Amino acid sequence: MRSKLRGMPEIHTTGVPVDEAPGPKPIQPVGTSTAAFVGPAVQGPVGGVSKRLSSFAEFEAVYGTVPNLQFSSSGGTLVTVPNYLAMAGQEFFGNGGQQIYVSRVAGGSGNVVPGVVEYRAALATLEGVKDISIVAAPGSSVFEPAHRSANGAPAIVGELIAHAEKMRYRIAVLDSPPGYSSSDVQALRASINSSYAALYYPWVTVTHPSPVRGAAKEMHVPSSGFVCGIYARTDMQQGVFKAPANQQMVGAVGLERVIQDSENDVLNAAGINCLRSFAGRGILVWGARTISSDPDYKYVNVRRYMAYLEESISQGTQWAVFEQNGPPLWAEIRNTITNFLMTEWRKGGMQGATASEAFFVKCDATTMTQNDLDNGRVICLVGVAAVRPADFVILRIGWQIGTRT
Repeated sequence: MRSKLRGMPEIHTTGVPVDEAPGPKPIQPVGTSTAAFVGPAVQGPVGGVSKRLSSFAEFEAVYGTVPNLQFSSSGGTLVTVPNYLAMAGQEFFGNGGQQIYVSRVAGGSGNVVPGVVEYRAALATLEGVKDISIVAAPGSSVFEPAHRSANGAPAIVGELIAHAEKMRYRIAVLDSPPGYSSSDVQALRASINSSYAALYYPWVTVTHPSPVRGAAKEMHVPSSGFVCGIYARTDMQQGVFKAPANQQMVGAVGLERVIQDSENDVLNAAGINCLRSFAGRGILVWGARTISSDPDYKYVNVRRYMAYLEESISQGTQWAVFEQNGPPLWAEIRNTITNFLMTEWRKGGMQGATASEAFFVKCDATTMTQNDLDNGRVICLVGVAAVRPADFVILRIGWQIGTRT
């Protein structure tokens, strides 16, 4: 049965470089597996973004390895914090990640423990890097109890979500704070709501990277380094339309606490992605939900796949701003987008036994008002039956014609 149509926000494009030749071209898929981490490090520049790093060795060369970090508390005593950023870098590359950017978070005035101001500044430096699709702040949840927004939500988590929403084609991977109980993480989830973020629980146990004689040989770390690597691995092996769940966390030896089936059912229904241990299979990511109340974007793979389609179509149809607004242009837009979506359907990214069941593209006089036509706007509706138990999701794509000379 043909799926019911649902609505989705409009996409606006603003033009292309003036030296680019006009005319339709095949839409080229954008990348989806490049991540960005923000957090404190033992060394490296502050106030900017690294070059794109392709290995942990490159990370170490700029930001150092995994010794503990030291900050001053507000009372002047020394605070020692594990270097969660460096460990997350190891976990990202160890789980299949291949490309990452880093923005180092500085300690506050007097090298106090970094807070929301420092994290906001680091996230702002990522805005100019266009190929980032996944963002995380490994270890930031350690600092959250001292930083809360007006509604009680963790402020640094709020900054991550706001960044992903502002950039539109990114998703934020959120860590629960260490030591959280099931009721604690449910309260956290109740305070946040976005289709551009996913929350993972609990923390992961790993072998201590630099154990001290007489001290514990294992430690708990946030999961975001693992999860971001698994996102990238799933994208490259199967496609961004595949849910990044039921995936092994390479390098994990245990969990901060064990999640049973009944507890998992409750947490999963609340939009909390549990990490679970299974005999003979290791530690697995056992959920792929966003923290959204919007049923269209309940699943991580749907949000990320729709962002991928939107960005690919938006970038691949910039030639339209040079053309005359009328039926010939509308037909070219329909053909260009249809060809791209046909390829995506054949890859397995959409439901439907036929192309007409999988997607539709509509760009004609019925998708635009007279006001749109008078002001040089072209509006195209694209419906996609993403791979999930749900219906069409609608892309409303717009162009401003005649704005470049």
